[in-house]
Amino acid sequence: MSAPNLLSMMQSLVGTPSVSCTSSALDQSNLGVIEALATWLESLGFTATVQPLPNAPGKANLIATIGQGSGGLVLAGHTDTVPYDDRRWAQDPFSLTERDGRLYGLGTCDMKGFFPIAIEAARKFADAKWKAPLTIVATSDEESSMAGARALAESNIPKAQFAVIGEPTDLKPIFAHKGFMMLKISLQGASGHSSDPDLGNNALDAMHCVMSELLAFRAQLAATHRNPAFEVSVPTLNLGCLNAGDNPNRICDHADLQIDLRLLPGMDTAATIAALEIRLARSAEAHGTTIKTTPMSPPVKPFATPSDGKLVRALERLSGTRAGTVAFGTEGPFLQELGMETVIFGPGSIDQAHQPNEFIALDRIEPAVDVLSQLIAEVCVDAR
Repeated sequence: MSAPNLLSMMQSLVGTPSVSCTSSALDQSNLGVIEALATWLESLGFTATVQPLPNAPGKANLIATIGQGSGGLVLAGHTDTVPYDDRRWAQDPFSLTERDGRLYGLGTCDMKGFFPIAIEAARKFADAKWKAPLTIVATSDEESSMAGARALAESNIPKAQFAVIGEPTDLKPIFAHKGFMMLKISLQGASGHSSDPDLGNNALDAMHCVMSELLAFRAQLAATHRNPAFEVSVPTLNLGCLNAGDNPNRICDHADLQIDLRLLPGMDTAATIAALEIRLARSAEAHGTTIKTTPMSPPVKPFATPSDGKLVRALERLSGTRAGTVAFGTEGPFLQELGMETVIFGPGSIDQAHQPNEFIALDRIEPAVDVLSQLIAEVCVDAR
């Protein structure tokens, strides 16, 4: 059975739930998506390999390749979506709904919709002679832990000269993005009756100073690191979530603050965390509280590929759009670790990602297929 048409493939993928989430209550398997992609790609002559994720039942990557030789091109994307609140959707999140020139559905933009487009581009070369391999990669858990991309990097596959990650960039080539990490800062004081502050040690009092130190650290990062290629040209530090205490008439004995930190290319993630921990430890010690800083998931390093690289220039020429940067993170650093020149490029807008009524515009699909087809022809197909 051959692969169905593009919209049928998109309907099937959108209709197959594959939420990834740090909450086990919301987390789902992605095997349904992986199995559908493997079936379609094998029908087009690809050799498909399913890579189960270690210690993660129901999770897997897919590496599907056609053609022989060295070099070649990888088209990559993630199979998972973020969680959803169907009460905020105007239509079923798991049904592809066409309206007003848009295709609505969970994952249409970010980023299940990329796979039918990549497959449609590859289908054009069903009878071609290959001078270099074409590989389509589908990963797991990008939205929660990057576990799929980490597994690829650890297994040292796939190998190619170039890689395109089809995140929603509105068909603009992206050569750099910030790294990101989420940290939990925990303070432990001592409880007591609120009528006498000396009976305990208030963790919220200490957290007030810790937060002031975080704001000072943020200002220092912004003063010493700047990249004008980014719309937000400085590193960012967001105070995201605070949980503390249990009752107004008890001295607060514990406080947890969750922060998001996004670093520019060239910044050292480990060194930045170490410098932050030293500053926060001083604040906590001054209040007699203990402090612990814990990564909520392994950090993702900043990503950058040369803005004048071969793949960047090819995608600029084929799309008619000058390359740029984005603030959101991708699996780019992990594919780059495998030795590939990597660029982020896909249909859809990040403005629709992670939103109720997520959509991809119909008029972006054909241009995306055309650009990927031309890129495949240039990199992988023997024109003789």
